[in-house]
Amino acid sequence: MVLAALGVTILRGEDHLALWSHLGVEKPETLRDITYVEADLYPDALPCLDALRGLGLPVGLAGNQSEVLERWSCAVLPASVFGSAASWGVRKPDPAFFERMLAEAGCEPAALAYVGDRVDNDVVPALAAGLVAVHLRRGPWGRIQRAPREAVVIDSLSELPEALASHA
Repeated sequence: MVLAALGVTILRGEDHLALWSHLGVEKPETLRDITYVEADLYPDALPCLDALRGLGLPVGLAGNQSEVLERWSCAVLPASVFGSAASWGVRKPDPAFFERMLAEAGCEPAALAYVGDRVDNDVVPALAAGLVAVHLRRGPWGRIQRAPREAVVIDSLSELPEALASHA
């Protein structure tokens, strides 16, 4: 039942929170308090962040997360800018989310790459904001949705440093 509801959510291009309405239940309040441990991260995540920083690139992390998850990220992950939809009061794909990200990063749009697994929620709005949009083809949305040809497409975060260097 859950996988079917997730499939409907993906195929309709809906926010992942629509899953709960397809199941006919309220979203559990405890979800806002979820955090991760390093073992929950994909194996290529931390090496990618380290490689980007090793190239002298600033790294930021922002997404449709809770403030609890944002605080966890600040404490654990090697990045210099952090943001969440909860603390910013705006969710992707709203253009205001990407404007806020640019303000936090303090750079011009063409100097900022945004990596996401959803074409509708990440790639298309990043392109519309003038960013370098990177489609990470991972997870259910990443494999089903097709990125516009203007996007950089990768199958693993280990490809990101070289993909960004080639794009420049």
